[in-house]
Amino acid sequence: MSERMESSSIESSTVSSMTMMEEDEHPHQFSSISKLHSNGPTTTSVHDLLECPVCTNSMYPPIHQCHNGHTLCSTCKTRVHNRCPTCRQELGDIRCLALEKIAESLELPCRYISLGCPEIFPYYSKLKHEAIYNFRPYNCPYAGSDCSVVGDIPCLVAHLRDDHRVDMHSGCTFNHRYVKSNPMEVENATWMLMVFHCFGQYFCLHFEAFQLGMAPVYMAFLRFMGDEREARNYSYSLEVGGNGRKLTFEGSPRSIRDSHKKVRDSHDGLIIYRNMALFFSGGDRKELKLRVTGRIWKEQQNPEGGVCIPNLCS
Repeated sequence: MSERMESSSIESSTVSSMTMMEEDEHPHQFSSISKLHSNGPTTTSVHDLLECPVCTNSMYPPIHQCHNGHTLCSTCKTRVHNRCPTCRQELGDIRCLALEKIAESLELPCRYISLGCPEIFPYYSKLKHEAIYNFRPYNCPYAGSDCSVVGDIPCLVAHLRDDHRVDMHSGCTFNHRYVKSNPMEVENATWMLMVFHCFGQYFCLHFEAFQLGMAPVYMAFLRFMGDEREARNYSYSLEVGGNGRKLTFEGSPRSIRDSHKKVRDSHDGLIIYRNMALFFSGGDRKELKLRVTGRIWKEQQNPEGGVCIPNLCS
């Protein structure tokens, strides 16, 4: 099955390759970025006591124990079928109130201290903070495989470039022509076409083929490499057309905190039905030839009127 993609922009011209990844492809491991470890300089004996022997996560109330005093977290209690994983005795419903009280007196650093978080929290507040804190690492945004690499944005940009071979592009405008032979044979596929660098930020352009109800469709959308709150500062537009017709979409990019599948399933992007895409392509309808153009801009607050005005890159 032959594929080719031609890319160009107002600022530069590039030729890039489009690699199709079927959604059921086996996950890969990458050695260029280390996986996230549960770190923490406070590996004291008390902290070790609060580590669940089954899942190795920190335990929070209710902390359970068996008749011999072995403890485990409430989540793992159901997983081990009410049997102590240490001595195999029946667990029952005994709470380890002493350990829960000790935990209340602890103050621990955020597990993401190595990524820049300087905060120290009471034991029971730490978990909530880590679930919402911006310093927590991002999952690899590459679509089409269950890549398990995590890291900060600079590490993920290098990972996408070096390990997934995604094309990098500087500038806030894009003009791509996607050519695909035998489009009728593609039902579920996903491509990460390019990573854009503009306004000091990175954006991922995705292109998907999937079934919407009974109809085969294509979808293009943009994701922001950062948190949702930052993503709202930017907007983008997409346009596809041919034969005197065109479809347009305008919206805000979604954060890569949302998986590409979540964005796709919410239909938050430019959706083109396959019959319409083939009409745009012209010819004998046996080859897909789509030109998708777009731009990214930053919304700025007008200090006088308090409204957003677009900041377009030149």
